[in-house]
Amino acid sequence: MTQLSPADSTHPATTRYVGVSTKMYMGYAESLRWLRAVRHEVDTRPALAAGRVVPFVIPSFPVLPAAAEIFAGSPLVLGAQNAGWADGPWTGEVAPSMLAELGVTLVELGHAERRRYFHEDDAMVAKKVTAALAAGISPLLCVGELEHAEPADAAAVVYEQIAAAVVDWGAAASIIIAYEPVWAIGADEPAQAGYISAVVHAVRILLGRHGMGSLPIIYGGSAKPGLLPELDHVSGLFLGRFAHDAKNFGAVLDEALAEAADNGNAH
Repeated sequence: MTQLSPADSTHPATTRYVGVSTKMYMGYAESLRWLRAVRHEVDTRPALAAGRVVPFVIPSFPVLPAAAEIFAGSPLVLGAQNAGWADGPWTGEVAPSMLAELGVTLVELGHAERRRYFHEDDAMVAKKVTAALAAGISPLLCVGELEHAEPADAAAVVYEQIAAAVVDWGAAASIIIAYEPVWAIGADEPAQAGYISAVVHAVRILLGRHGMGSLPIIYGGSAKPGLLPELDHVSGLFLGRFAHDAKNFGAVLDEALAEAADNGNAH
């Protein structure tokens, strides 16, 4: 997994991230077919080998070992949809240390569904973030306001969620932020591009207090092809059901690669 160093700048790092979580929409066999289709989309884009665009996939827990085999030798980063906060007597949980053994380098934590339906509060999310970092896994920290608000107000909520989850800012350089307005999750359309850009820019300024203004911040919430080129200050997209068609995943990879090429030409 690409590791980013802390910086005082409030400008995003140039690396772009494009990823997808399958949640529980696919069965085992269907998941394997889809994973192979995603691998094909990546293999047909050799420019991804440069590392300026990082593709990641977060399938269901039972699929992780097979996914690691399918992704072997490719730029694809394997993620998990959740993790426990420790090993030991925690029935039904999965320790970050075991995920690391399986080749997982990214773990989704704090998703709105976990917060709402499984009653995970900020303290629990912080324990999980700390445990993931200790296992050498990058947390994909999901944050977002419940209702549409003024960008500055939304940014304040998002920053508070991040600050609550980060126990040690000195260890936070490998965290990726997934900004997902709760009101946009599962909607027909994503939040407006101008709104997303304004919120993320304001969050970067707030994170700059800790020297973390350049942390990767990707957008999720009904994200789909065509959105990324409209965004400023954003480090990529966290896709949902739109990427369950692997060709859509490939289309967004193309958009990210075009952005990366433009950035390279600008320098």
